[in-house]
Amino acid sequence: MFIGFDYGTANCSVAKMEPGEPVLLNLEGNSPFIPSTLAAPSRESVSEHLFRHRDIKPLDQVGEQVLRRAINLNREESIDLESDDIAFGQDALNLYLEDPRDIYYVKSPKSFLGASGLRDVQLAFFEDLVCAMMDNIKSQAESDAQQSITDAVIGRPINFHGRGGETANIQAERILLRAAKRAGFQNVEFQFEPVAAGLEYEATLSEDKIILVVDIGGGTTDCSLIQMGPSWRGKADRTASLLAHSGQRVGGNDLDIALAFKQLMFPFGMGSKMESGIVMPTTQFWNPIAINNVEAQSDFYSRENLSALKLLQKQAQEPEKLARLLEVYHESLGYNIVRRAEEAKVALSEQASYRTGINLLSETIEVDVQRDEMIEAIQSPKNKMTALVTEAVEQAGVNPDAIFMTGGSARSPILRDAVQTVLPSIPVVSGNYFGSVTAGLARWAEVCFK
Repeated sequence: MFIGFDYGTANCSVAKMEPGEPVLLNLEGNSPFIPSTLAAPSRESVSEHLFRHRDIKPLDQVGEQVLRRAINLNREESIDLESDDIAFGQDALNLYLEDPRDIYYVKSPKSFLGASGLRDVQLAFFEDLVCAMMDNIKSQAESDAQQSITDAVIGRPINFHGRGGETANIQAERILLRAAKRAGFQNVEFQFEPVAAGLEYEATLSEDKIILVVDIGGGTTDCSLIQMGPSWRGKADRTASLLAHSGQRVGGNDLDIALAFKQLMFPFGMGSKMESGIVMPTTQFWNPIAINNVEAQSDFYSRENLSALKLLQKQAQEPEKLARLLEVYHESLGYNIVRRAEEAKVALSEQASYRTGINLLSETIEVDVQRDEMIEAIQSPKNKMTALVTEAVEQAGVNPDAIFMTGGSARSPILRDAVQTVLPSIPVVSGNYFGSVTAGLARWAEVCFK
């Protein structure tokens, strides 16, 4: 059996084809969507789990090195790994929220796959992370479908997170391919996510049209200008129908991070002053919430930074605020703050103000956020998204007949209005915000594997 597999930054989903129509398979209870999260007793538990409980071996010497180190470190820490010690999706998030200190928690590993300067052992570890998640998803999908899955078309953004251009894209796709093969997929193809979303919309067209697909996911925004319609449907070679592509590593997560930074970090000391009158360094408030930036997270949670934070607290005019930032450090609360920002963002799409509560061990911090403050906070990533729309249209030299918006963040009326402002005379249409890419990937899998 073949599937379309959307390995997303925020959520993952898969779909199979039933007579002519894609059907999403349940991956978490009765839901076809599973959050892209993993929780484990330790970082090293992931590699050992694959080997010990899933019978998935490394592909090369570097992978073997990572595994040996993982087993040794777990033994030193007296971690006796059980098969159910690794959690995925909502279960992973629940574990993390229960006890952030003693849980290794990863959200959106897809965000890291194109990162520059990664050593071989880091690449091997990311491969293990992705493989564990893919293996879990494959098992859940097979259980729902009551069939063995052998082949998959995996979606990919135009450009992965990373500054390395095409080098970053090649690196990320290689990690995904190796992880998928280890998870048991025999044949794997890739398709651009906005193209896949376009294929799903194409199934509804009764005449040929030029469609601008705008896919705003958790980690990336991709635009594709595509000729589609009855004369293109089912063709294996779509090269001539793809008029333009643009993409950047800016998505829903960036909106959440921007809102967290601009509105939720003041109780932790941002904007406050030292006794000398100097304003606190902003990087100390950016790094803990930059959850899609490996380097920023490493810098903030390093032992060296702990000393720096303690010194800042001693020098602060408002030391109680820096005490909260130290609690963010000790309790690994960056994800928690960004999650509160995400909830505020969703709520403020519909209402004028929202009160969010950030739970610390010592207290709950309540912050009121206004809709216009949220709009101002997300201005920079929003502008980057609309620039991609302009870029795709200019690249093709033709205007679309319609704009098809998909991806979880495309639900935002603020973003929809922003896209509409760029192309005011073009109608905006929507499909399944979360499922269009997956359904389109399943349609493409039928072309590839049937």
